Amino acid sequence: MPRDDSQPRFPAVPSDHWDGRRFFNPHADTDKSPRELWRLYKTRGPRWTPPVPESQRPFRPVAPARGEVAVTFIGQATFLIQIGGAAFLTDPVYSDRAGPFGRLGPKRVRPPAVRMEDLPTIDAVLLSHNHYDHLDTPTLRHLARRRGVPQVMTGLGNGPMMRRAGFDAVHELDWWDSLPGPHGTRITFVPAQHWSARGPFDRRRTLWGGFVVETPEAAVYFAGDSGYCPHFREIGRRFGAIDVALLPIGAYEPRWFMAAQHMNPAEAVRAHRDLGARHSVAMHFGTFQLTAEGIDAPVQALHHALAEQAVDPAHFAVPRFGEPLRFRRVYI
Repeated sequence: MPRDDSQPRFPAVPSDHWDGRRFFNPHADTDKSPRELWRLYKTRGPRWTPPVPESQRPFRPVAPARGEVAVTFIGQATFLIQIGGAAFLTDPVYSDRAGPFGRLGPKRVRPPAVRMEDLPTIDAVLLSHNHYDHLDTPTLRHLARRRGVPQVMTGLGNGPMMRRAGFDAVHELDWWDSLPGPHGTRITFVPAQHWSARGPFDRRRTLWGGFVVETPEAAVYFAGDSGYCPHFREIGRRFGAIDVALLPIGAYEPRWFMAAQHMNPAEAVRAHRDLGARHSVAMHFGTFQLTAEGIDAPVQALHHALAEQAVDPAHFAVPRFGEPLRFRRVYI
């Protein structure tokens, strides 16, 4: 099991994604030049119009039967995953903005679809990487200190920030590291093609990735953020068919800038097929305007890509915000 102490954990020797100083992607370069950043800054897309607010009803968590999986989309990459008697919260972000100090960064256009007080008891937080729309320190402090969530699992280098947030049990994982999870689950940190930074001087200092949560009956894959890459085929090969895959479909325009780190919907469908996933669920859309596509563009493009690639839409769901999706053993 990965050690749990006050210092960040890093690989002891250089590897295919660690050069002894920074992490890197083996299949693509996600770093951008100042000229590219300036070109992106001048790119203008349609301004998101917030959807008509819906009255938020108290969330009633489901109680999945043995062999059943339930996933509830709360917003962006925040999901409640219920599997094998355990409840996980992925990349929890409840703040109004995805940025530093609570005042910078894009403002959310939809409130969290499940109120914090309506969540069931959470056994662990799964944190994919440290970007502000995935790692929100006020939310983490609330979960650790007020909700009493016992542990967090994350990539290498993120441990000190998690401990400052109040978590005592922090497990820093390298790609393919695996450890026992709550209620007999097993958690594996898997590769993604992305990057990390919280400011201008810490780019790629901590590791990014996704998670596979397994029970004897089912496996759920949470991709975090990723560009399309060979990792998906490798994950499918190592784990066999994934029962439920949570895949990002948004924040992909313009492609000349975003392709290395964010899939577009057509690539998400390709990832679904590479994984051999029985079911996939879309995420990373309709919450924060991070890039130049319109608010409805990812879902529309996903429907088009499913038809074009002859994938049954019943096997790649667009979740309603706050509505639990249940995948029963008979379907799994």
